[in-house]
Amino acid sequence: MIYFSAFSLLPAILLGVAMSVGWSVPAWAGTEATPPQASKSTETSTPFRRFLTPPSRLTPLIENWKNQSRGEREAALHLSGNVINGLRVYLDSCSNKCHLPHGQGSINGEYPQIAGQLREVTIKQLADIRAKNRDNPTMYRFALPSEVGGVQNIADVAAYIETMPMTQENGKGPGTDLELGRRIHDQDCVVCHGAHGEGKAEQYYPLYQAQHYEYLVRQYQWIRDGRRRNAHPMMVEQIQGYTQKDIAAVMDYVSRLKPSAAKLKGLAPISAPRSAPSAPKDDLL
Repeated sequence: MIYFSAFSLLPAILLGVAMSVGWSVPAWAGTEATPPQASKSTETSTPFRRFLTPPSRLTPLIENWKNQSRGEREAALHLSGNVINGLRVYLDSCSNKCHLPHGQGSINGEYPQIAGQLREVTIKQLADIRAKNRDNPTMYRFALPSEVGGVQNIADVAAYIETMPMTQENGKGPGTDLELGRRIHDQDCVVCHGAHGEGKAEQYYPLYQAQHYEYLVRQYQWIRDGRRRNAHPMMVEQIQGYTQKDIAAVMDYVSRLKPSAAKLKGLAPISAPRSAPSAPKDDLL
């Protein structure tokens, strides 16, 4: 004798009821087949891969990333930054034609907004450029010890840059896919860069709110394609498979994230003594 559980007959009963009342029943219903999966468009698909725990294959790459320019970076991090000297270093070595005295970059994205950037992030980027872990031929010359100075000057200029007032009148994207951009940002970016793009100093994740759209797009593409060699391996892995539409949408959304009132006001000193004039610099631009 074979006993049937009432639960084992439930799918068949429900299927019969659905057919008796005229509901539309898919072709695979009542069979062992699985429902067909909706196809994904290669132009609009977004991975949405949020790594809370890094895959084991990335462990060696992450350890290498942590060790990049560690000596100079950690030396500068352990020094107190003097913003008055930092202003002098900035005016002597950074504002000449590139980042400009206000540090707010250019709307067309040729130069980024560095005003307000987290001190730890600036220190790491300068140390990486000096150690040739990040390829930036234009900036390399200005980041050398002969130009910007030693680790104390790195600590000082990074401290000063963090106090510079930001602008929210930055270059922005077309505004046509902001909902897609928000979804990507909430799923893939917030865990590292924060809900408002404020960054995480202790992990060297940059503040990117109110950054120029064209600059963001260019850097994102370089990170995805391996051209920005000091990018975090988790981010490189996470954004593989992003389409141009995905990149444009999320960077457009990011460019519209507003800095806090404190970041817009800044705490930078008004003036500082200039150092003695140095030899004329070559025109790199």
